Amino acid sequence: MTKPRRRSRKFRILLGRVGDRLSTKNIIALLFLLVCLLGCWWLLTALEINLLTPEGLAQSAQEMGVFAILIYIFSVIIAIVISPIPGTPLTIAAGAIWGPIPATIYATIGSFIGGLIAYFIGRTLGRSAVKALTGKIIYFSKHRGEVYLGLIMFLARLLPVLPFDFMSYGAGLAKLSLPIYASASLLGAFPCNFFLTHLGAAFTLNRTILGIMASLFLILFVGLPWGIQRYNWLGMKDVIRLE
Repeated sequence: MTKPRRRSRKFRILLGRVGDRLSTKNIIALLFLLVCLLGCWWLLTALEINLLTPEGLAQSAQEMGVFAILIYIFSVIIAIVISPIPGTPLTIAAGAIWGPIPATIYATIGSFIGGLIAYFIGRTLGRSAVKALTGKIIYFSKHRGEVYLGLIMFLARLLPVLPFDFMSYGAGLAKLSLPIYASASLLGAFPCNFFLTHLGAAFTLNRTILGIMASLFLILFVGLPWGIQRYNWLGMKDVIRLE
């Protein structure tokens, strides 16, 4: 076989391997990721208001009306998929802007969709893509069963023991059952967002209520996560590892 034919054959084999890896699911995941990256660029540069900050969100609510709600939901999605963007301040600010009940609904919709996208990216594109997005290598172990891991996902969503974007990517990498992941994510997201939006709404109320909410925030969102990580409650360190 001549050298040109050998090279041509190797090239066809290489293309075949690339084609095998770029399955329909991978292409869809890449499109989701591209949309999120473009959306992040648009939110940060194309608009005159930085909507990824509480101040920018409040300004957009005054100037854009109902359209600001859609932008907020999209911002929550971006905050989960693009890990360095913090989502908690946006949720608290939403409670002060729209009130706790509407803001809880908006935040839950955004966080649920964002979590599903992160799960799908982790499941299809693999560890290298997740490391590029989060800067971390995430390991989940299913040796205690998927139901137990689903419980850990629920607690991690209910209390910020670990960033939820990491947990969503890790669930996808571990190929955790989609119904278990989705149920844990949704059931944990609603009470978490409900509390955060009430904390934001408390800023518009008297100082006593604000002090009570702030104390609960420190206990639930700082004290408990610290205890879980420090003393390995529920054996979380046995099933989750970040590097």
